[in-house]
Amino acid sequence: MLNTQEYLCPSPMRLDLFLSQKLDQTRSQVALLIKKNCISVDGKVVARPGVKLKANQKVEVEFPEVKESEPTVSLEELPWVETIEVLYEDDDVLVVNKPSGVTVHPAPSVKEATLVDWLKHKGVRLSTISGEERHGIVHRLDKGTSGAMVIAKNNEAHQKLSEQLQDKSMGRYYLAVVTPPLKDDVTIIESNIGRSAHNRLKMACGLEHGKYAKTMFKFLALSKDEKAQLVACKLFTGRTHQIRVHLESMNRHILGDHIYALSPKIEKAERILLHAYILYFIHPKTEEKMTFQAPMDTYMQETIAKKFDLEKVDEVLTTQYITDSFTSSI
Repeated sequence: MLNTQEYLCPSPMRLDLFLSQKLDQTRSQVALLIKKNCISVDGKVVARPGVKLKANQKVEVEFPEVKESEPTVSLEELPWVETIEVLYEDDDVLVVNKPSGVTVHPAPSVKEATLVDWLKHKGVRLSTISGEERHGIVHRLDKGTSGAMVIAKNNEAHQKLSEQLQDKSMGRYYLAVVTPPLKDDVTIIESNIGRSAHNRLKMACGLEHGKYAKTMFKFLALSKDEKAQLVACKLFTGRTHQIRVHLESMNRHILGDHIYALSPKIEKAERILLHAYILYFIHPKTEEKMTFQAPMDTYMQETIAKKFDLEKVDEVLTTQYITDSFTSSI
């Protein structure tokens, strides 16, 4: 049975561009749907992605069914499976605390098991518009970054959460240990981010072909030796490596980040000290505002305890303190 959705185009626009925005998918994925005769405009099936829509035209999309694949790895091959903390789960969403070192989604360059493999074992599956499994991944975290993630358990939840990413009703506050310390209590960076021409593993600021990005940093605590700083970070856009790139543009880096570090003599760390600490969104079915706090792993906790005055740190790591700091500072 096909899942059909209708969308109303508010103003003149290309069909593929309109649907890529509505469905949070690439234009090539939209083109694949068109090729499968799954899209019609005002009741007529369209054959070209470049069809020009008029204001108030109705676009209908039939999402093809997907054949579910079985897990390709065993639970024994997921050594980190015991370290995944489930913060919340119901029929629509799953909120987890992703460990550092775990890749979220398979890719040609990824050889090890991913969070998606774990989701397969849990039976969480979600089809994309092209008929391929996506396993509910709404947003991602870098491999080295730990912290809160929400996963959609059905198509309706996935679409509503994707819309919240776009309108900013979903978001996260990150914690990072930065060196050297930032000069101001609050720092806001706005700069285009794109792929570096000199190092394909890195992103870079100020590129013409880049996409607009905005990050806000809030001072939380200074280390005992005054060489490092615990900060909270708020993303207003979702670019690859955004926090790390914006810090590099100010000649700063996160401890343990060996890609964006400014000196080969940086302090060694087992992992990058970047953690998605607070996650908030509106539940896709109940419409309740939900907020989750993901505890830091033992290594990050011990590193902060060693470098900072824990009494001062405990005062600033409450959800209320962090959210109020950003609200009052913007």
